[in-house]
Amino acid sequence: MKVLTVVSHPRKDSLTFKVADRFVQGLVDAGHDYEILDLHRIGFDPILKGVDEPDLTVAEQSFSPEVEMEIRRMKEHDALAFIFPLWWWNLPAMLKGYIDRVWNNGFAYGSNHLHHQHILWLGLAGVSKEQLKKRNYDEMITHLLNVGIADYCGVSNSKVEFLDETLSSNSGHFVMLLDQAYHFGLNYGKD
Repeated sequence: MKVLTVVSHPRKDSLTFKVADRFVQGLVDAGHDYEILDLHRIGFDPILKGVDEPDLTVAEQSFSPEVEMEIRRMKEHDALAFIFPLWWWNLPAMLKGYIDRVWNNGFAYGSNHLHHQHILWLGLAGVSKEQLKKRNYDEMITHLLNVGIADYCGVSNSKVEFLDETLSSNSGHFVMLLDQAYHFGLNYGKD
């Protein structure tokens, strides 16, 4: 498979990017191809403007050159992975804006749906597993991403994974998180 790996974090030296590096190493070791899309590095504009607003009265519409380029990029891949920090129990604004603008009517939903075989949402959380379960945050986020976004766009094989306690000062914990990321890549698409 060719996996588009979308990374959303403003700092290239962040744990998010270290996780992305280990994830794609797992993909490579499993025989997959990949492309990393760094939303901040390409200067993606997450703000939805009129030209990219969904027009539900037409089956297919044209969008801004930036969005059309990202749609072409997505079409070149068989599967998707998103690696991001969990902020305010949700996606970072940059990643949410990417989905708002690129996963548009006539491409991702409406008259057409995404063709991708799998989606992995890999969220880095500063909190513990117990804190993620408090008030069902983990279930709420998982439902939003798997059902509200992926399934709505035609991808039923969508999975959410959390790497927790990313603010820990324990270096052994970071090694474990990076090892988990590697195994997510190594086992991508097998479940």
